[in-house]
Amino acid sequence: MTSQFIITKEHRRFAEFADAVRKQNTIGVCFGPAGVGKTLSARRYAHWDSIGPFIARWAARSEDDTKIYAAAHRARTVFYTPEVSATMRALQDDLRHDMLRTERCIEEHLLLQGRHFDHAHGPNPSLLELIIIDESERLTGNAIEWLRDQYDRTGIAMILIGMPGIEKQFSHYPQLYSRLGFAHQYRPLGHDELLFVLERQWRKLGKTLDPDDFTDAQAIAAVERITRGNFRLLERLLPQIQRVLKINELDVITNDVVEAARSTLVIGTT
Repeated sequence: MTSQFIITKEHRRFAEFADAVRKQNTIGVCFGPAGVGKTLSARRYAHWDSIGPFIARWAARSEDDTKIYAAAHRARTVFYTPEVSATMRALQDDLRHDMLRTERCIEEHLLLQGRHFDHAHGPNPSLLELIIIDESERLTGNAIEWLRDQYDRTGIAMILIGMPGIEKQFSHYPQLYSRLGFAHQYRPLGHDELLFVLERQWRKLGKTLDPDDFTDAQAIAAVERITRGNFRLLERLLPQIQRVLKINELDVITNDVVEAARSTLVIGTT
């Protein structure tokens, strides 16, 4: 079953939060349990599934690149995930690399619109408006202070994403904490949203989901109990449901099918 981004209420709430951080030019913190969709929403907001590979590749230009330039211009955002135990130099070099190349993409878009840049008189004011740092628990104290300093020097808004409790961890860094403008809790899927997602997935299998049907209601309850609204678990469970149907030549997704699919997964605490 191919994965396709689904715009949920939580994603819309994240986008509104990110817009507010950019508009207020501040630092925001987003926290939530593992697997609820924080990273997916952030990458979607930053158009990073297209921009990220492009700036890493940085090959010869082509006509198709204009779509990337336009996406970078719309997003004005860099998405960055620090490596585990990354050195300070690696953090600085990697983030600056991504910022410079993303800015270059924005410039290319503006050039195509007729705007010109004169680099002879020094660097341009930053064309970026937001930096999103995922997996913020990996940041060392020095890295956090450096990011705060970059915010002060560049004026680029920033979002730090992490697990619940990350917002309290930052309270140990008064210089950063005093600059926090927004905190956003990313929650698991609610019952109605889970139904919405399942209806789309059932449809991909050529089936119709009817919550008023007893068999469907049992299957929905089983999925809800197993995943507890965790998006990552749901994405892992659905392909296994499809696999169970195919192997057993079944046409109906029942509670037994869901339980059989669940038995093939290793599901920890979420």
